[in-house]
Order: sequence, then C-alpha cells, then structure tokens
Amino acid sequence: MRVVRCTEVGEITDLVVEEVEPPTLRSGSVRLKVEAAGLNYVDALFVQGRYQIKPIPPFTPGSEIAGRITEIADDVESFALGDRVVASIGLGGFAEEVVISASQATLVPEGLSAHAAATLTQSFCTALYGLQRRASLAQGETVLVLGGGGGVGHAAIQVAVAMGAHVIATASTPAKATHAAAAGATVVLDPNPAHLKDAVRAVAPDGIDVVVDPVGDAATEPALRTLREGGRLLIIGFAGGEIPAIPTNLVLLRNRSLIGVDWGAWGMTHPDAQAALLVEVFAMINDGRLNPPEPTCYPLEQVIDALHDLLGRQVTGKAALVMPG
Repeated sequence: MRVVRCTEVGEITDLVVEEVEPPTLRSGSVRLKVEAAGLNYVDALFVQGRYQIKPIPPFTPGSEIAGRITEIADDVESFALGDRVVASIGLGGFAEEVVISASQATLVPEGLSAHAAATLTQSFCTALYGLQRRASLAQGETVLVLGGGGGVGHAAIQVAVAMGAHVIATASTPAKATHAAAAGATVVLDPNPAHLKDAVRAVAPDGIDVVVDPVGDAATEPALRTLREGGRLLIIGFAGGEIPAIPTNLVLLRNRSLIGVDWGAWGMTHPDAQAALLVEVFAMINDGRLNPPEPTCYPLEQVIDALHDLLGRQVTGKAALVMPG
C-alpha cells in the first residue's frame, strides 16, 4: 500500500509517497480502506516541526479519515464488514489503509460522501466545542467569524446559525465570501485589519458577543475591539501566520474574555466526551441543521501541492486527499 512519509522535519517539499507493508490487525481493531483523508493546517505544522507535539520521523501525517471496514478483529462486535466510518487518529491518515482501534471509528451518516465525511470532524467539532462548551453561545447573540471562507470558519458559521445566532463573517476573496454566505452569514466583510473594527461597527453598532478567531495575526486586535460588554473572543488558531500580542487593557475594558479553544488536546484527553460531541454533530447533520460541504480534492500523489495551497490560503472551505478506487 502507499503512504505519505515525512522522513525529515522541515519542508513540505520533502514529503514522499512510498510503498509499505500494510499494518497488522490487532486485538480490538478494524482495518479501513481509506477513501479520503482530510487536509488540515495542523498536518502542515507537524511536517514543519512547528506544532507543540513533535513526532519523530519518519511518520505519516494525516489526522482525519473516512473509509470502509475491510477486516475486523475477532473481539470486535460493534461493526460489520463494509461499514462506512470516520475516525480522528492524530497521525497516520495519509495512507491507503489504516488499522485503528474500533473505539476510534464512528459510522458515517447516510447520504454523506466520504470526501465530506473525512473533512468534517476537526472543523465541526472545533466549532461546536468552542461555541457551545467554551463560549456558552446563547440564542440571539451576534457572532463575528474571521476567515469565514475556510474550513473552521465555515463550520463555525453553520454551528452558530444552528444555535440561533446572527452571524457576520470576513472573507478574503469573492469565492470565499460566497462560501461564507452559503453557510449562513448574513453579512460578509473584507478582512483588512485596518478597517475591520469600523466595518463591523457599521453593521453591528451594539457590538459583537462572540468572535471566532482561527486567523490570528493582525486580525485579532481589531476583532477584540468590536466586542461589547461581556464579549468573548475564541482563540482557535493562527492561519494568518503570526501569533498576535494583545494589549490586555482591551480585555479589561468592558469585561471581555479571551478563551482558548484547543479541541484537539481536549478530544484526546476526554475521549468519551469527544465521542458524545461527534454524536451531537452527526445528529445535527441528520436533522438538517448542519450541512458539511464537499471539499477540494487532490490525489494522494499531490499531497505537496495540496498542503502548499492550504498554507497559502488558496483553498476555499476544506481540502482532502483522495485514494485510488
């Protein structure tokens, strides 16, 4: 089988696609024929050695997968051959086959493609965990989503709308603006930090209740300034490049809050709670409140191009590596 290998931490261009022996089935596990693997910003950070967790090379990146079960250990009774499942596995997803613990797998909702399924867990779980568990978003509140044309941003718009919020978003291109509007944003603004505060105040003069910030860099401070009394800013990531330095007097003023949203670490250390969160996401998909979009797809061999496009913010929405067949 073929896998993507990071043999040396540093450059995305050093990734290679290799033939390796398939993994061995073990007790309590299932084998998946991977149909698609989600591409995420964190995957590139692993390869570059810029993430707080630093795996030792060689390793295979890829944290989100969707596929069909082709083999089941004798002690597993919860799945059948041919079941379509998704899993979040941290590393190892950019491969044609994986062996995972049965407890990591969740059945895919009917009607959802493998491509969409492989790219929904990180984005939609981050959005629901952040808005519901961390920000305690209330019906009728106003949410500003930075990077509304990206994967997490698009999911955050959908989740906020499903929770009864009014959503304003930013998007850097016409295609991303259309994507954000399709998710439910009623206003989509240019993300230029120099004008962001005034642009938001023009459409939300009473201020913002919750900011969803997966962008960081120069966008965070003006977004923080839009918060009304008791407003909360969710710090999710730094896709814009730099980690911002925030004047803490802006947090003190109007009793604002900065709230960290590290869904990945939380999910790994609270597996039962994460399983329940994913069940909730799938329930919202099944009843039509959430609608994961189809991603931009790349064949496995184009992993370098795909990650470059992702890092260069050239991807609208999500991206996935697609396996042959």
